[in-house]
Amino acid sequence: MPYTTEEGGRLNNYASEPKMYEAEPPTLSQKRNYTIMGALALMLVVGLLVVAVFVSQG
Repeated sequence: MPYTTEEGGRLNNYASEPKMYEAEPPTLSQKRNYTIMGALALMLVVGLLVVAVFVSQG
């Protein structure tokens, strides 16, 4: 562990930093899957709103 000595003789312990890496852009199939999941989520929300409207009217 990396220690540093500060003024007055105090030791300070720092956590080790994680290894850095660059994120890769999504592939075409991942983009397609994100689009499909977004459309399904939108249909779910719209369906729930429609059910809520019908239930509140009855």
